[in-house]
Amino acid sequence: MSIEAKQSPLDMKNKKIKQRAVVICPGRGTYNKDELGYLKRLHGDKVELINLIDEYRAQQEQMAIAELDGMDNYTMRLHTAGENASALIYACAMADFQSINRDEYDVVAVTGNSMGWYIALAAAGVLSPVNAIELINTMGSMMTNGVIGGQLIYPVVDDNWQISKERLASVEQALLAAKQVENAEVYLSIALGGYRVFGGNQEGLSALAKALPPLDDRYPMNLFNHAAFHTPLLQDTANKAQQLLSPALFDSPSIPLIDGLGNIWQPYSTDVNKLYHYTLQTQVVEPYQFSKAVEVAIKEYAPDKLIILGPGATLGGAVAQCLVADNWQGIKDKGSFIDCQKTEPYILSMGLTEQRKRVTS
Repeated sequence: MSIEAKQSPLDMKNKKIKQRAVVICPGRGTYNKDELGYLKRLHGDKVELINLIDEYRAQQEQMAIAELDGMDNYTMRLHTAGENASALIYACAMADFQSINRDEYDVVAVTGNSMGWYIALAAAGVLSPVNAIELINTMGSMMTNGVIGGQLIYPVVDDNWQISKERLASVEQALLAAKQVENAEVYLSIALGGYRVFGGNQEGLSALAKALPPLDDRYPMNLFNHAAFHTPLLQDTANKAQQLLSPALFDSPSIPLIDGLGNIWQPYSTDVNKLYHYTLQTQVVEPYQFSKAVEVAIKEYAPDKLIILGPGATLGGAVAQCLVADNWQGIKDKGSFIDCQKTEPYILSMGLTEQRKRVTS
């Protein structure tokens, strides 16, 4: 050992032990009215990232994300359009990822929900910054000429965030009934903690909505401007994506990645071609098991913290419900989760000011 490499007992004692963190990347629907100005407020220093994205979008004759984020008013049709929402959410999330205090946190794995998988690829180093915006913008722009199908969401947990066998049974029965309706196509799209997201054509979603028992004057809830992601209805989208995007965009991850099937892609053993196929074929047309991804993250990596990138903080509830389902560290219901968050929060959502401070300072 060289003189420079030697450390005294005092040095070792004073050396700060980093907290292990799994980073979770958000999906569509996380840049809402309250998030307008997120980049301007929090990421004025991320000029290189924002300029790179906007230079690419300028080549596609698309509005700059700096302009979209800087608008005085939020417009549903403008800000939730796939070609805009995907780039905005990527920019906010990646800027948040760059803001994590690496002296405090050791990022041991990355995962994401739905579109968040593409952001996770960028965060883990599979996609370079240039390649990341090409893939994300391309996938986000697939519905520019018309959204294919739609999505609706429905809870399968009770008020304590515990899985309700009765609601699960109702959902299964409703799905079976909807599939019997003429011309109806409807499928599970995302297993999202205490919720199930379904994707389908209009006939399928209408049939499912009628078959599901109404809850809280909110559910079943249609998701505005969302296509039938993660269902067979997007097979043509998957085919087109593979024609437009080359496997050469992909590299091996530098940080372990957990996908929407719960598989782990390791830095030194990843088959890049298989990762490409999973990204642009499998997860485009098959259900995204986000709950499984979180379960694998906590059980395989035993992180001290789960850090959820912004914008928004809506994903926190779904992640918490995953912890409840596994009774993780004594979190057995909504109340115990809230108690945990008050004392020493396990989930840190960067879209929440107080929790963000713990991640960045």
